[in-house]
This record gives sequence, structure tokens and C-alpha cells, in this order.
Amino acid sequence: MTVEAGLVALCDAAEVSEDTPVRADVAGESFAVFLLEGEFYVTQDLCTHGPGSLSEGFVEGCEIECPFHQGKFDIRTGAATYAPCTEALRTWSARLVDGKVCIDPSEQRSAA
Repeated sequence: MTVEAGLVALCDAAEVSEDTPVRADVAGESFAVFLLEGEFYVTQDLCTHGPGSLSEGFVEGCEIECPFHQGKFDIRTGAATYAPCTEALRTWSARLVDGKVCIDPSEQRSAA
């Protein structure tokens, strides 16, 4: 769903809570949408180490733990923080537009 030029709506902001990420499937890509301390964050949903869906993982502070093998990533940056994960996640800047969490798919960020 296109909201404004270049932006794609992933989900309603009200669907996302601090403890429960949301998976959004848009144009063949799966995203995980997180809410941390009032800020929205978006990462790829698929773990970089295996077939785990991060939106089904466990949020611990600012990290998401993969439900498949318990590796962890920093939700804010995508950086791998706990083995066996070593490759960072792709991330996007989240924008709130008319109650929807949106991204510009062309503005993918790299972990620091």
C-alpha cells in the first residue's frame, strides 16, 4: 500500500507493541516491525543465520532473539550481537504516517 511518494505502509502502528513485533509482507519481501521506547524500527524478518522469522522471536531490551537458534541482533542497528549470528540485518528508517508504520524501501541502512 503506497502512502506518499516512495513510502510503503507496512502495518498499523497500533498492531505493534513493545513485546510483540509484527511481520509485514510487501512486494515479496518480509519485514519485522518493532516498537522500542516509543520508536518504531524495521528490519528484515528473516534471520541472517538460518530460517528463523524474527517477528516470532523474543524481544529482550533492544535485542531480538531468533526463535530458531537463539542468536541475537540489535533492533536499532541490525548488528549481530550474539552467536551464532555474525552477519548484520538489513534495516530501514521507520516513519509514522496517518497511523501507519512506513518505510522507503530504497533507503536501506547498513549496520554500523
